[in-house]
Amino acid sequence: MPHPAPHRERFGRAPDGRPVDLWRLESASGVSAEILTHGGVLHRLAVPDDAGRTASVVLSLPDAAAYAAHSPYFGALVGRYANRIARGRFTLDGQSHQVPANDRGNALHGGPDGFHGRVWQAEPAADRAALRLSLLSPDGDMGFPGALTVSVLYALDEAGTLSLDFEAVCDRPTVLNLTNHAYFNLGGAGSGDVLGHLLEVDGDQYLPVSPDAIPLGAPQAVAGTPFDLTRGRPVGDALAAEDQQLKNAGGFDHCWVLRPAPGPGTLRRAAWLADPASGRALEVWTTEPGVQVYTANQLDGTLADADGHHHPRHGGICLETQHLPDSPNRPEYPSTVLRPGERFTSRTEFRFPHLPAPRPAG
Repeated sequence: MPHPAPHRERFGRAPDGRPVDLWRLESASGVSAEILTHGGVLHRLAVPDDAGRTASVVLSLPDAAAYAAHSPYFGALVGRYANRIARGRFTLDGQSHQVPANDRGNALHGGPDGFHGRVWQAEPAADRAALRLSLLSPDGDMGFPGALTVSVLYALDEAGTLSLDFEAVCDRPTVLNLTNHAYFNLGGAGSGDVLGHLLEVDGDQYLPVSPDAIPLGAPQAVAGTPFDLTRGRPVGDALAAEDQQLKNAGGFDHCWVLRPAPGPGTLRRAAWLADPASGRALEVWTTEPGVQVYTANQLDGTLADADGHHHPRHGGICLETQHLPDSPNRPEYPSTVLRPGERFTSRTEFRFPHLPAPRPAG
C-alpha cells in the first residue's frame, strides 16, 4: 500500500517573522508523525494502542510562539552539541573555543541559540513518507568553529517505525553531537506521569555527574545501583531509591554507555519502554554510543498542549541517542571531532513492537 505524500500546512511564525510549517507523515500501520520546520520538532507522533485507539505519544506545545518562548526542547533536533560542555569551553587542535553558558555555568544543547531554535529547510520525499530537513550553521555559530551543513531525514515505514538519519559535513575541524529530544509518554496526552512505565536500557555502565550535570570521570557499572535498568522495571521504583545522583538531578538526567554495536555504523537496541495501561511499547535503536535518559524532572504542570493537557513533573521520558557529554574535554570518550572531508552519519529508529506486523503485498 503506497504511503500518502507528506502534507504541509502553516503552523505560525518564528520570532524573526519567518513562516513555520507543519509536515505530516502517515503510515499504513496507523502511525503518523507531525514535524515542524521550527527546530525540526517532532510535534506529534500518533500511535495506536493494543486496542487500536490512537494518541500522540510525545509531549507538545500549542503553537510556534510557545515553542520559541517556553519549550524545554520538546521534540527538537538538538545541536551543534547535544548535552553539556563544561563551562562551555573546549580546545581543538590547540585553539580554545567558548560556547555561551546556558545551564548552571555550562553550555547545554549547543548554547542558548542552538539548532532547536532555528527554522530548517524542508524537502519532502515524492514517493514515501519522508521529510528531509537541512540547516547551515556558519563558522563561529555559538562559538563553534567551521561552517557545518546538517541534514536530518525523518521517515516513516509500513511497520510504523520512525527513523531519523543524521548527516553533517564541515569546512573546518569542529565538534558535533546531534540528537532528537522527544519527551515520550506512551499513555498519550493527558494520561499523567510516566512513573508506571517500564524501562530497560541496554547499557551496563553510566556516567555519574556533578551537581551541575558534568560527568565526574570514567563510566561506572550500573550493577547494584538504581541505574541498573538491564531488566525492565517501573520508572517510579527506580526514582524512589535513596541515591545522591538521583537527588542531585531530581530523577534521571544521565548518560548510559551502550553495549558495543555489532560493527561500525550498525544499529543495536538502546532502550525499551512500555506502558502497561495502554499496551504501547517503544524500542529505540541507534548507531550512537550512548543514550541520555531524562525523566522530565523540571516540568511542573505549567506547560500545556493545544488541547489543554498540562505536562506534570515526570510527565515524559527522553531517550536521547548521542555521543557522551563533555566529550570535547574528555579524550578518553569516543571522539566527537568532525574534520573536512569526513561525513558524520548517525541513525536512530523508534520502533513500536506492540503493533501488528505489516501484511505482505499482493
